[in-house]
Amino acid sequence: MKDYINGYIRERIQGDGGEVEFVSLEGEELTLLFRGECSKCGILDRCCDWISERIKVDLNKNIRITAVRKRPYFQEK
Repeated sequence: MKDYINGYIRERIQGDGGEVEFVSLEGEELTLLFRGECSKCGILDRCCDWISERIKVDLNKNIRITAVRKRPYFQEK
């Protein structure tokens, strides 16, 4: 799963100014860390739905995504 996130999903997220990192996969729960533009995106839930659908189609796995936003240190308050 980590290779799939880094090799396929990450490139597409970066195309929109974001960044995604694999954190963990426990059972059917995938935790991803979102940075860059993703950290302030208002439609991150749609992106997570898209990632879930791609995983279902490409890897034949049903997973839930937990999204963790990480803002740059100068934006955190």
